Amino acid sequence: MKEEAPDGVNREPEESNTGQARPVGAVSGEFVTETFEYDGGRPVTVYVPPEPPRAIVFAGDGQRISKWGRLLERADVPPTMVVGVHGLADEMLRLHEYSPGFDPERFAAHEKFFVEDVRRWTESRFGVAPPAERTAVFGVSAGGELALALGLRHPELYGAIFSVSPGGGYRPPGAMPSPLPRAYLAAGTQEPFFLENAKRWADALRGAGADVVMQERAGSHGGAFWREEFPLMVRWAFGR
Repeated sequence: MKEEAPDGVNREPEESNTGQARPVGAVSGEFVTETFEYDGGRPVTVYVPPEPPRAIVFAGDGQRISKWGRLLERADVPPTMVVGVHGLADEMLRLHEYSPGFDPERFAAHEKFFVEDVRRWTESRFGVAPPAERTAVFGVSAGGELALALGLRHPELYGAIFSVSPGGGYRPPGAMPSPLPRAYLAAGTQEPFFLENAKRWADALRGAGADVVMQERAGSHGGAFWREEFPLMVRWAFGR
């Protein structure tokens, strides 16, 4: 049962959580899901680490990626919150939200929701608002395009971009903004189209003076290396 809240958020229990916020330090490796009014009802799932967060990752396709927060509990990384904005099941509409070149109006509406509304809610609900150098934006496949687009458009908010197997709908711009976030890209040897896109972005960002890591992994699109790379990205960006 959803509970209508005055802030435009429909609150839903997730796993052992109720709809009421708990102090961050009292939540041990759990998940909180709330549904916003955006686009007829859009869920956001947050992984709350066992200890007070020292870093935060915002991600598209949150119904999948927020669960990867559990991997961080076994990794040598600082406590990191994962805020996952759920993606659409319709692949074409998802692409239009995630890549700015197809439907600029839809992309802009999703960008505002992701960058402004969700970030502001995260700060007020959990009291978590680290500086840009402790904040990353993350995505896989089309979500990798979203991470690149938002990272370049909002470097004052996202100090690091994590992009795995990015699609080819969004290409490096002719003129890069300044300053540039750090970027960690990865793709699999069995997905040549996406590997080429990742390398293209790595070369363009390096050429513009950004701090870039490019990892070529054994695997295909959607393979296990996507999940396995996530803790490595967090460690690279935020230390131990």
